[in-house]
Amino acid sequence: MNMAAEGFGLIQDIDVRLTVELGRTQISLRDVLALGEDSVVTLDRLVDEPLDVMVNGKLIARGEVVAEGNRFGLRILELVGANGQPMPPRPAMAQPAAMPGLVPAE
Repeated sequence: MNMAAEGFGLIQDIDVRLTVELGRTQISLRDVLALGEDSVVTLDRLVDEPLDVMVNGKLIARGEVVAEGNRFGLRILELVGANGQPMPPRPAMAQPAAMPGLVPAE
């Protein structure tokens, strides 16, 4: 997400929590207490479904896991609007400088 638009200059250095959600499930506390090293928890998402990308708990995008060497990264597939629907593509802009911890899209 390129936030280089005018008006963001004052707030662009504020830290936010970026979360990637793999899936969810609802289980009883009894089942949580029974979890062990080899336990498997079934999630509500299929293998090929995009992951939800949230900033401070608000859905902003959907993406997929990528491997870069021995680290995981995230490729953004689509940005999401306030209504939860995909946003229309934005015009191409100059690529921002590489940021530590982020994997650029190919």
